[in-house]
Amino acid sequence: MSEISVLLPDGSERSVAEGTTVLDLAGAISRNLAKAAVAAVIDDLETDLSTPLPNGARVRIVTGDSDEGRHVLRHSTAHVMAQAVTRVFPGAKYTIGPAIENGFYYDFDLGGRTFTEDDLARVEAEMRTIIKADQPFTRSIISIDDALTLFDEQPYKCEIIRRVRDGGADGSDNGEVGGDADSVSLYRNTPEFVDLCLGPHVPSTGRLGHFKLQKVSSAYWRGNEKGPVLQRIYGTAWESKAALEEHLHRLEEAEKRDHRRLAVELDLLSFPSELGGGLAVWHPKGATVRKMMEDYSRSRHQDGGYQFVFTPHLSNATLFQTSGHLDFYADGMYPPMEMDNGTYYPKPMNCPMHCLIFRGRQRSYRELPLRLFELGTVYRYERAGTLHGLMRIRGFTQDDSHIYCTREQLQAEIISLLDFIVSVLRAFGFDDFSFHLSTKDPDKYVGSDDIWAEATSALEAALVTHGLEYSVKEGDAAFYGPKIDIHVRDAIGRTWQLSTIQCDFNLPERFDLEYVSNDGSRQRPIMLHRALFGSIERFFGVLVEHYAGAFPTWLAPLQVRILPVADGHEAYAESVRHELASRGLRVDVVEASDQLGKRIRTAKLEKIPYVLVVGDDDVAASTVGVNARGADVERGVSVADFIERVTNEIAANPIVS
Repeated sequence: MSEISVLLPDGSERSVAEGTTVLDLAGAISRNLAKAAVAAVIDDLETDLSTPLPNGARVRIVTGDSDEGRHVLRHSTAHVMAQAVTRVFPGAKYTIGPAIENGFYYDFDLGGRTFTEDDLARVEAEMRTIIKADQPFTRSIISIDDALTLFDEQPYKCEIIRRVRDGGADGSDNGEVGGDADSVSLYRNTPEFVDLCLGPHVPSTGRLGHFKLQKVSSAYWRGNEKGPVLQRIYGTAWESKAALEEHLHRLEEAEKRDHRRLAVELDLLSFPSELGGGLAVWHPKGATVRKMMEDYSRSRHQDGGYQFVFTPHLSNATLFQTSGHLDFYADGMYPPMEMDNGTYYPKPMNCPMHCLIFRGRQRSYRELPLRLFELGTVYRYERAGTLHGLMRIRGFTQDDSHIYCTREQLQAEIISLLDFIVSVLRAFGFDDFSFHLSTKDPDKYVGSDDIWAEATSALEAALVTHGLEYSVKEGDAAFYGPKIDIHVRDAIGRTWQLSTIQCDFNLPERFDLEYVSNDGSRQRPIMLHRALFGSIERFFGVLVEHYAGAFPTWLAPLQVRILPVADGHEAYAESVRHELASRGLRVDVVEASDQLGKRIRTAKLEKIPYVLVVGDDDVAASTVGVNARGADVERGVSVADFIERVTNEIAANPIVS
């Protein structure tokens, strides 16, 4: 038998028999590797472990404990779930079932029936039967006509196939069918179940098993609110029992920290139905924290050489035609308002108006970099099904800055911004960051390829100069330029995308922005878009969940509550309140109209950092009883000592120091 040679990720070459599969190769390297393998990458193309190795190929074996491997596990589990649903509910129509972050889902049409919790248990039991049977996943490619015949009882699959055949496919369609305009890719578990799929998948269902079905929701076919209403089952799948249990524990913690529930319980803000979806009102406690965030942001920007600007909440359509938003972002904008002198839109972005400020008079190179800053409220039309408290909202305020600079200043500005962003995030209690470079979407961008290449190179060079590790997110940039996204990891290990730096050569071109250089010529500035919080609302929501509503003392809307034991102690309690308030502490008194124990429990539920109890001995000695959150009760603490302790604790934070 002849041999072929393949190249492994460590640079070594390995000779194997012709016809060897990736799984055979994994087994030859290590029994543990073969057991952990779920897919492979051959010459940058994801593939199944059953794929024969071509001579000279570069091969990377994907294991289940990697991000790529978990994606394969979840997509494979989604297929098993669809197969189980068709067994439990004969005649069910299945649509699409992608892997998503930490899990998967699949959409079904049950002819008007809705899934129940009992149904999930039945589907999950059937999935375990399929997994126990260790059914092999086998891939094949068939013609479009044969596929339409094969799926003649599955109308949603036929619609996808026809869209591909007729040239109307989008990225999700192509991911579903694989193949090309003449053929599609299929995966079978058994003769009874076949699905359109590009793959790859695990070798057999027996490789799965560490999963849980989580919830059911409704979904519109293709997100069209006028289309069929489907039933969606969400699940999660992992490479081991321990990884699954850790994830489920994290979900339990996340539920306890849900900012939507805590915002109500702690009286921070609300979403009145009279306002409409995705619009919040801030109550005094929430507004106190928000004001601290905004005041800190203004202070840092003032110290950083930014100039403050203000812009209106709506604009004539011509502004967004010039900026390109009506060409590339219209679906995310509120509908137009027809006025007596034109068409107006609520602004989805602040950047076009900042360009008008720059263009308002002749600019000199001596003014650059020009850093404009605004706490600007914008409005974006998010579909009702995507709204999620403060995390996905329709009206929000960005700590928005646009920096106009020369090409020579660009990299230094980006490096400076990275320092600025990290210092702000650290001030609010985050210390675990990741950096992601987003590149051009080839189907959705403005400007020349050369300009995009130069902008991308500048961002990448700044990351490298800073010594930061980063990942590349291909095709994830905004239409006007590449960007760096900064993610933070919260107290329970979740990551949140918060800050952004976007490099833009295009809006200066579209708005014909110029400055006079030192040789008297007119030059085009480069524009950097930058938000540190991302949005005030979303950042606040992340803070609530990070701290589980128990804000540190420096950030807590109410820092101290004083409880008199009885009516006779209320005058002393009020005098202590006055003394603490005069030192800048946020403090209140709850009179003795309820039992002391009940008032203490209420204060703890409100997550107030310090509860002070005052009785006869305290009145006589000018002391307080200190009940600090998460600590033992202290008796007989002098008011002066308590004030010194708390003010020192608060002053240690850079926001208030």
